[in-house]
Amino acid sequence: MPSYTLRINNVKKTVSTDPDTPLLWVLRDLLDLTGTKFGCGKGLCGACTVQYKGNPVRSCTLAISSALEGDILTIEGLSPKEDHPVQRAWVELDVPQCGYCQSGQIMEAAALLSKNENLTDNDINAAMEGHICRCGTYSRIRKAIHLAAGKLEK
Repeated sequence: MPSYTLRINNVKKTVSTDPDTPLLWVLRDLLDLTGTKFGCGKGLCGACTVQYKGNPVRSCTLAISSALEGDILTIEGLSPKEDHPVQRAWVELDVPQCGYCQSGQIMEAAALLSKNENLTDNDINAAMEGHICRCGTYSRIRKAIHLAAGKLEK
């Protein structure tokens, strides 16, 4: 099997796997980064969202062979002390219920806020539209993103 070197959470990691292996399974099964969740396997639910080159991507549909030329950021690498403004806002507003979708939601929200802190509800709704939360905490998610925007360091 071919070997691939990836930069994940600011650390270079080398893995051997089939070129079509989804990044999700590389993260979870080969690198033991289990914060990224498997949801639908088709890129529809958002549970597997990570950042690639600073943009949110569905890791269940991104082949490892397509993820070689940029940094990959997972929930484990977002903040070593779990104190990123989005994470703090999530806790402060008790966003999660079951919590399963939260790592993908947080990674999407963090990417969104890195590009624009002056968000409207419509901006947030559009960005978060592809994320499914079976517990239905969408209003708390939106409030947490607004709260995090106020806490981002300039």
